[in-house]
Amino acid sequence: MRIGEIIGVKKPVFSVEFFPPKTDEGRTQLFETARTLAELELDFVSVTYGAGGSTREGTVDITTALKEDVGLEVMAHLSCVGETVAGLDATLGRLRDAGIDNIFALRGDPPRGQEDFVQPEGGLGSAADLTSHITANYDFSVGGACFPEVHPEAPDLDTDLTYLKTKVDAGAEFLITQLFFDNRAYFDFVDAARAKGIGVPILAGIIPVTGYAHTKRICDLCDATIPAELESAMLAAEGDPEAEFNLGVAYAAQQCAELLAAGAPGIHFYALNKAPATRAILGALRAAQPWRGARGQLNQAR
Repeated sequence: MRIGEIIGVKKPVFSVEFFPPKTDEGRTQLFETARTLAELELDFVSVTYGAGGSTREGTVDITTALKEDVGLEVMAHLSCVGETVAGLDATLGRLRDAGIDNIFALRGDPPRGQEDFVQPEGGLGSAADLTSHITANYDFSVGGACFPEVHPEAPDLDTDLTYLKTKVDAGAEFLITQLFFDNRAYFDFVDAARAKGIGVPILAGIIPVTGYAHTKRICDLCDATIPAELESAMLAAEGDPEAEFNLGVAYAAQQCAELLAAGAPGIHFYALNKAPATRAILGALRAAQPWRGARGQLNQAR
């Protein structure tokens, strides 16, 4: 089913991002995680797309297997990095033939060791170009990424939103945010996006801090900010894995509850192919249902 349609009829939606594993052990863990989380009625899962050929092949393989073997609705990531239009079309054709309905269109980060993105010869130069190509030639539901704390390459929020609107105008039916920890960043971003004329649903991307050092490395890579209060609490755990895990789950559960109570249309979990934290948070949300009686500040986010 098309994710754009799912979001239109179900509120809120819950989804999880996976990445293609590089080992047989990692593949086993991914599918164990997927089956565990599927019991909590996920609305869809996404599978990332790397800058290496084997990882790209893994995206198609894993996406197809999650749909056929686990019964999940799926979305394949697709990026412009290192790809010709012909190569992108080959991947899109395979996904279409496998019955995949959803694509997450990305420009992609520069390959390791390369400071700036360089448009491949015979390829595309932006997520907006990729979105336009897909919607003009295929019948996928297309999603796009957005950045509550502003894309690292954008000089300011207005410039970032001006570009984001080109993705929506090209056919992106919904947006998923980069990870964030301060809900005010999301609320302010949605307000600014609406003022810019961006009307599609904006799902909140959340990563549970199950290990502080690892999460901080991820945040450094994507220019996400960890609030001082959360950082202090994590440092007070003094590296105790259980304490960090419990604190991270509690913080993310509270963060998600506030987002949903305010009317966010859904949560997209960056689960890192592991089930325990996301299972605990999603289970608590299903039980508490904070979206019932939502105050409605973000009704337009739907």
